[in-house]
Amino acid sequence: MNYKIIAQETLNIEAQTLLSAAKNISDDVFEQAVEMILTCKGKLIISGVGKSGLIGAKMAATFASTGTPSFFLHPTEALHGDLGMISENDVVLAISYSGESEELSSILPHIKRFGIPLIGMTKNQNSTLGNYSDLVIQVEVEREACPLNIAPTSSTTLTLALGDALAVCLMKARDFQKQDFASFHPGGALGKKLFIKVKNLMQTQNLPIISQDAQVKDAILAISEGRLGTVLIEDKEHKLVALMSDGDVRRALLSENFSLEESVLKYATCKPLTIDDDEMLASDALVLIEAKKIQLLVVTDKQKHIKGVLHIHTLIEKGIS
Repeated sequence: MNYKIIAQETLNIEAQTLLSAAKNISDDVFEQAVEMILTCKGKLIISGVGKSGLIGAKMAATFASTGTPSFFLHPTEALHGDLGMISENDVVLAISYSGESEELSSILPHIKRFGIPLIGMTKNQNSTLGNYSDLVIQVEVEREACPLNIAPTSSTTLTLALGDALAVCLMKARDFQKQDFASFHPGGALGKKLFIKVKNLMQTQNLPIISQDAQVKDAILAISEGRLGTVLIEDKEHKLVALMSDGDVRRALLSENFSLEESVLKYATCKPLTIDDDEMLASDALVLIEAKKIQLLVVTDKQKHIKGVLHIHTLIEKGIS
């Protein structure tokens, strides 16, 4: 049995389902859904059972992390007291592929009794869910990727993708930016990537700095003491004019008639790469460092006075990627 072919067929079926849905999506439905959620003064509450419930829980997490207050409510728990978690200012997004889920259908009359706006996600607009819904986002698939055409596969993939599409529409409508995302993700890899700035990691004390009038031997001594593999070179106005790295020293040693008494500027890297924005995200600084194939990024003010340095080893140690 060729499992690679089976896997490819599964992915192709689900991919085709998404492409077909993208072509047939209703402008009016998504516009109304976005407006309904945007004007909501409360929360977006998502509900569903089984596979639809699992998809709904993921949707709620996505909405909540991208600026739309949201949580998942299981229909069974709602029937046993948690229905009180829904207020008249909320919007409910209910998911059921068939539209006839018994547990979900049981709470729909109570939701409508309080006049709470209801968005349904189902394949059948004439189902119980479809009839109770103020707006239906149709989930229609030609076939499941399951070889028996039974297990929810293509349908759950499409439902999840439609939730993502709705979340992205809301992000665009709210003009949700990187800094907004960072505020919801202060921890973990996302937090490090979107929250930590250059100023939080750059070294500002005991920087290896020498004068442009210094000799090569002074640079080598400063490099050894500074433990950054680089020495910064400044002019009489304390502005950065060059830097000398371990690599520059090695190249100098290989040159003819090399002398330790020679001017450091003869072998230094003049006009090195710098940034004057210590508010830059550390992850963006790492991209710059890797693109330029350097070890050290110098941070200056607008007049090129040295403020600090950011070493690639520091970024790696802090888990910035």
